[in-house]
Amino acid sequence: MAPAKKRNVSSKANAKKIKIDFEGIVERVLKSRKHANDVFDVLEFLQSEKEKDVICAVDACCKLFCTLLKRKDLFIGKLPGEDEAIKGEHSPDEKYKIFMRHRYNNCVEILLEHLHHETHEVKESALCCLMKFAAEQGLHPLEDLDWSEYFSFPRELIQAVVHNILSQSLDNSLLISRFQEFLEMDDIRYYVMSFIRDNVATVMNKSKGAVLPVYQSNVFTLMLNINMPSQETELTNFMVKQETKHEDWKAAKLHDHKRAFERMWLGFLKYKLPNSMYKKILVVLHDSILPHMSKPTLMIDFLTAAYDVGGAISLLALNGLFVLIHQHNLDYPDFYKKLYNLLEPSVFHVKYRARFFHLANLFLSSSHLPVYLVAAFAKRLARLALTAPPTALLIVLPFIYNLIRRHPSCRVLIHKPSSEDELLEDPYVMEEVDPALCHALESSLWEIKTLQKHYHPDVAKAAMLINTPMTEQEDDISEVLEITSYELMERDLKPTESKSFPLEFETAAHLLEGRGEVLGRHFCLA
Repeated sequence: MAPAKKRNVSSKANAKKIKIDFEGIVERVLKSRKHANDVFDVLEFLQSEKEKDVICAVDACCKLFCTLLKRKDLFIGKLPGEDEAIKGEHSPDEKYKIFMRHRYNNCVEILLEHLHHETHEVKESALCCLMKFAAEQGLHPLEDLDWSEYFSFPRELIQAVVHNILSQSLDNSLLISRFQEFLEMDDIRYYVMSFIRDNVATVMNKSKGAVLPVYQSNVFTLMLNINMPSQETELTNFMVKQETKHEDWKAAKLHDHKRAFERMWLGFLKYKLPNSMYKKILVVLHDSILPHMSKPTLMIDFLTAAYDVGGAISLLALNGLFVLIHQHNLDYPDFYKKLYNLLEPSVFHVKYRARFFHLANLFLSSSHLPVYLVAAFAKRLARLALTAPPTALLIVLPFIYNLIRRHPSCRVLIHKPSSEDELLEDPYVMEEVDPALCHALESSLWEIKTLQKHYHPDVAKAAMLINTPMTEQEDDISEVLEITSYELMERDLKPTESKSFPLEFETAAHLLEGRGEVLGRHFCLA
């Protein structure tokens, strides 16, 4: 144990020595230009294989080059080559600035490579350093332009950061969550959205539209971390504040933010995506994407394509379609026909069952729907109820009752006069995809009568309601949408509270006391 302890102490001492050396190097370089070559020592450690050395070198580079940017000790304008600077007619001051500008560029290149490092601590340290460089470049631009006519923003550096974060081989979700802090700045958010769109177009066109799961997952994670402002007055947090022409800056306008946000998502969604990602996008589409688009109707193609996929993806696409139909007057042909065909046995077992029935209830709430359509939905649900689990039946039965309450013409499904000679054969065609041709109105809801003998008492009780006159008040199905088999079992196993029955007119306070008690007069407890 002793040797191990000695090694630990030695490593701590070396780490402390390295830290002191870095601070000394930075101080010497900043204090005197004759020590400029010492910057190579820092850059050498920046490429070390040891994580601690790299992190210490990143901190040193951050302090060194941020100070040089503030002092304007880096060459400004089109950077000449180092050989050209030595041979050319440049003053010693210009040669020094050219030299340090090249070292700064070397440092940025190494830091960008470290965004692909296998250790998260190194990636995070490199990212924070690059963003500090970006902030200083915004205040002290390295381009020789008339800033009264142009907007000062380190586009190239931020674009390089975005390009490297969106790796095609590494899952950078942790690094992207760290980058979210910088996306809260309005100007960074605006330019990052444009850079994402350009990067997606370049990468996906290069792959000829093939699915790239890791890359597309990184892009989706980054886009999902963008929190859009709702009002233009919220656009006050800028990394680089423009001294002139701020009002003309697109990054300071909500309308331009929405356009950039819209183009970013449309550019991403036009390519083929993994099936699992369709679900993730559709879950957040109506809440986090559509409200922040300048023209939400442009999502029609994506939503209709997703709605035609079938299964859980179609169920999730309902949310977005509902927003477009309800708020933006989308005319979707054969919408109810498609909704009718989504009613399959699997709908009772999917993760998004509650959301589906909530939306289906909204779509079928209109009193202007034709009777044959409502009858088709009621009949199909009743037929599916024969094999549905109890948790689903407690949703389906009130759902059917509400349909009949809204459309009294559908009561013929409950009270259908019949003759003795009538064949006991259901005219309803379950396999028919068109609700207008399924003959639902010619049938009856005999399935609910069958469910009155269901093994679960709650289901049997709910099915018995069809025998009584229906009230006009609709049942609130929101209370049972989220119910699970576990909750249903727990409710059944929970002992019922026994009611207390009064045994006396007056409650006795003591054993031998009470009004008119003869026993209390002659005896007492001693």
